[in-house]
Amino acid sequence: METYIPPEYEVVRNFELCTSCRLCERQCANEVHKYDADLKKMIANSQKCVNCHRCVCLCPTHALKIIKNPDVYRLNSNWSEQTMNEVYRQADSGGVLLSSMGNPNDYPVYFNKILLNASQVTNPPIDPLREPMETVVYLGKKDVELKRDINGRLVDNLPPQLKLSVPVMFSAMSYGSISYNAHEALARAAEELGIFYNTGEGGLHRDFYKYGKNTIVQVASGRFGVHADYLSAAAAIEIKMGQGAKPGIGGHLPGMKISDEVSKTRMIPKGIDAISPAPHHDIYSIEDLRQLIYTIKEATAYTKPVIVKVAAVHNVAAIASGIARSGADIIAIDGFRGGTGAAPTRIRDNVGIPIELALAQVDERLRQEGIRDSVSVVVAGSVHSSADVVKAIALGADACYVGTAALLALGCHLCRSCHTGKCNWGIATQREDLVKRLNPDVGYKRLVNLVTAWRHEIQEMMGAMGINSVEALRGNRLMLRGVGLNETELKILGIRHAGESM
Repeated sequence: METYIPPEYEVVRNFELCTSCRLCERQCANEVHKYDADLKKMIANSQKCVNCHRCVCLCPTHALKIIKNPDVYRLNSNWSEQTMNEVYRQADSGGVLLSSMGNPNDYPVYFNKILLNASQVTNPPIDPLREPMETVVYLGKKDVELKRDINGRLVDNLPPQLKLSVPVMFSAMSYGSISYNAHEALARAAEELGIFYNTGEGGLHRDFYKYGKNTIVQVASGRFGVHADYLSAAAAIEIKMGQGAKPGIGGHLPGMKISDEVSKTRMIPKGIDAISPAPHHDIYSIEDLRQLIYTIKEATAYTKPVIVKVAAVHNVAAIASGIARSGADIIAIDGFRGGTGAAPTRIRDNVGIPIELALAQVDERLRQEGIRDSVSVVVAGSVHSSADVVKAIALGADACYVGTAALLALGCHLCRSCHTGKCNWGIATQREDLVKRLNPDVGYKRLVNLVTAWRHEIQEMMGAMGINSVEALRGNRLMLRGVGLNETELKILGIRHAGESM
């Protein structure tokens, strides 16, 4: 078929090093590499390359590299190469453009423009190697009156809580969007770390019910895989109202990723696109949401916290206030850079707001209304490192969801082709030959290593600030300073500029 789009990447092969072992051919799900018997050498179709780096990483002689195609369109400040290619694609297909992972555009990353304060003389730092440093957090309602028994001991009258050893959880990634082996790695890592992973809206595979104590299950608009045992198996239930990568619309799992096992788990037909609608068809108000929250609480005998997940949008503070009053125990807010397996490109790249601004506004609104302790706040949307976690907590979060960072730990190279089902690293695929490339025994250990490293760094940063617990850090914006931010941005974040004294 004629195409007007040149290859985005070019496969460069060093034929002096290449032994024609054909490993690259066997490893590439996109059929880029091929052995030409007439030429007696390997050739490559760069048009099919998504730059996943599988061939580059595994080539035994290091004969391959992938470069950005140096060929360019005639320079035009108004029409970029990407915009032109997108027009060509839609002219070819007549369809909506689909993309994977988070918004890649050059918008500000506010975490990168925020610095942490440090203790010096009058308020000395704390050495986390020699002094206690508390990273345990509890998620759930805490607006209860203190009570004591006849012996003066505190009575535990808190509603159900989620106990985390570190304020980090693995965010919602559904079975279907990611593989069985990826889910197993997440579940096992959550269990060993003493944290939680989220099933996403794809149900819970029967093999993973044994990890229920470290599992958050989702109830989304499509109700995929939702039944009584599913709810009972989990430690918490999350009602998905929206997500950062596609605010205002529902979910989409391409049919080629709905295998026999995914079909059984989701309770939907095999091989047909799974579309969850934009709204829950039984929720059109906060009152409707409240009814679903208490329906779930009734179904689980009030033993599990209920989370409500929303996307970060311009009126998210008012939305969060309504959710806090609706009976939810935890609010999850997903910023506009949140990852996804498949989203309309225009929605992913143009809808929503940064998580840092949304978080600051939500925390401030809940405090002003005197209901901050009525609900815990968890944030997501491109949390890159332990420093982002510390900054998010200082802005008012109780904990962070991480998704893309967890996938990177499993081997993801952010080639952003998850929606094709051809993930060469065995993560965002259901093809058996590709799934087996991700060894869950190795994957879960890498996830444990990542979060363990982050925990050490969180302790070090808190110690440097003279703070010995996550609870003392939460909402402590005096420990933050902005760099290169204007007055409006500083006001929304509720922080001062670097160099400005108390």
